Amino acid sequence: MDLYIIGLLLLLGLVILSKSVRVVPEYRRLVIFRMGRCVGPRGPGLIFLIPFIDRGESVDLREVFFDVPPQTCITADNASVSIDFLVYDKVIDPERSVLEVEDFTGAARGLAITTLRAVVGAMDLDDVLSKRDDINRILHEKLDDVTDRWGIRVMAVEIREVVPPQAIEEAMTRQMAAERNRRAMVAEANGKREAAVAVAEGERQSIILKAEGDRQAAILRAEGFSLALDEIHKIAQGVDSKTMTLQYMEALKALGEGAATKFVIPTEFINLVQPLAESARQAHRE
Repeated sequence: MDLYIIGLLLLLGLVILSKSVRVVPEYRRLVIFRMGRCVGPRGPGLIFLIPFIDRGESVDLREVFFDVPPQTCITADNASVSIDFLVYDKVIDPERSVLEVEDFTGAARGLAITTLRAVVGAMDLDDVLSKRDDINRILHEKLDDVTDRWGIRVMAVEIREVVPPQAIEEAMTRQMAAERNRRAMVAEANGKREAAVAVAEGERQSIILKAEGDRQAAILRAEGFSLALDEIHKIAQGVDSKTMTLQYMEALKALGEGAATKFVIPTEFINLVQPLAESARQAHRE
């Protein structure tokens, strides 16, 4: 009988010890309630509670996330679009996270859904598809304003996927294909234009080089003709009037051998012949 009582006492002592001693890790806090009244968070480390009087609520301080399933939203231009996203949050005030809200994850999820529909409803479809960062920022700000009173801070909101209606998605696919074709045509046209410019530039350079060659050749011919005239001038300066007269006589002799019976003799020739005739008379007198 005594052993039975001792065993019961030992068991009761173990139960009391398990109720009165808690080990709280670094990433958790223990919110203590004494006779139903909150006395604040405790931890980390070894925490002692008054058995059957104190009760502790464990709160995780690590950053967590929850997934918002795809939500069908109506845009300002009456287009339906399906959006799903992730919300990252963490507890910054353990006491308020226990006292102010029963299930802050569920509450934050419901708030995120209603906020998303309000934000998307104020935007056109094109803006919803192209401005994900703006939607993330607006959702982040609105959620953080509300969850702050729960002692929770929203760290980030990330949209994972935006799915437009099938008809709009097909139209976007056709538009992208048309844009790719346009870019290909522009690239081809630019290539042809550059090739034509290169050919025209080559022809222009060829014409310039040919003209430059012709100019150089003309200059060389002119220089040769000028040299020839200089030589003729030098030779002509060394020829006296007698030599010129003899040349004229030879020319008249050649003319006389022809069939013509009339000749036109220049006055210059008579002037040249007179000195020659005078010299012949003086020689005859001697």
